[in-house]
Amino acid sequence: MRKRTVYAWSVAIICFIVLMIVTPAIPQSQEYHDFADQREFFGIPNTLNVVSNFPFLVIGLIGLVLCYHRNYFKLSLQGELWGWTCFFIGVAAVGIGSSYYHLKPNDARLVWDRLPMTIAFTSIIAIFIIERIDEQKGTVSLIPLVLAGVVSILYWRFFDDLRPYALVQFVPCIAIPLMAILLPPMYTHSSYWLWAAAFYLLAKVEEAADKPMYRWTHHIVSGHTLKHLCAAMVPVFLTLMLAKRSVETQRISLLKTWKISWTKIKENGSKTLFSRGQDSRLSHTNFSRRVATDLCSHRRSLLTRHQAVVVTILLSFAHQLTVTKKLTSHRSFAQLSTVTNRSHHSSSFTKLLAHYSRVSVTLTLSVLTPQP
Repeated sequence: MRKRTVYAWSVAIICFIVLMIVTPAIPQSQEYHDFADQREFFGIPNTLNVVSNFPFLVIGLIGLVLCYHRNYFKLSLQGELWGWTCFFIGVAAVGIGSSYYHLKPNDARLVWDRLPMTIAFTSIIAIFIIERIDEQKGTVSLIPLVLAGVVSILYWRFFDDLRPYALVQFVPCIAIPLMAILLPPMYTHSSYWLWAAAFYLLAKVEEAADKPMYRWTHHIVSGHTLKHLCAAMVPVFLTLMLAKRSVETQRISLLKTWKISWTKIKENGSKTLFSRGQDSRLSHTNFSRRVATDLCSHRRSLLTRHQAVVVTILLSFAHQLTVTKKLTSHRSFAQLSTVTNRSHHSSSFTKLLAHYSRVSVTLTLSVLTPQP
């Protein structure tokens, strides 16, 4: 097991070195600091971009308190406690560091915006390893992962190269959803991980569309402000997950759970269609028997039994058309809806047949009964 761990780290380091050799450096563009919304309210520069970081501070402090207050989150593993502590510290620090950066955007202040985020990202990876792969490996990897995030920030600051930071930020965006779907969880409510990933993806889209969204909203709110609010939903969902979850008795991955649910849905659909068919055949049989009884029960009937059967078959055919229309309206008649007025004519035709079948029964019974 230890050899596999060494091999995994060796492969990761080799891939990183090769990537650094074959790809060009990515310098920090100074246009990044030119945000769309630069309005000032109450003497605060870039007010909305500054104030929108406040939710990070609030949820970070709440999560940090709940980690240690009477073990509210019921964290049974020491590695889990350390990992979530690092995560909520990073989230709370984002609220401070990002606000500090947006007061006067520049490279020097951007360090304090990105450093807390890398701590949160890397601690989440360690938590996933603890919960999904191995407790000991995840606990041991927590400090190296956090240090790797810090080194990526320092490398960018001193060498003006964003490649290590890009790996630290975007690799978790791919790894976390895949691990959440493919690996069996230790706890319930695993779908909250996917909600958190979806909101983070939405936040990145809003960040890229900062100026267009500012124009679309008629200079009310910019994409970067909305990015802060959507990104703050990530720790919100994870906090809710920690509060609601319990130990999973049967460790089944989300992918397998979805497959089982889909199989049940298909089986229930097949049973429903079969029961509808059975009900329609039963209704058709009862109708035929009722008409035959009505025709043949009259003592003074002018029809023989064989003639009554013929009339019954004709009337039953008309009734069967109405039943078939109900069963196939979601399939056959839906396909005919592309032709102008075709569905309307088909529906009117079957209703007319049903009407005349009822009238025929009434007239037949009245004619077969001689007047006194």
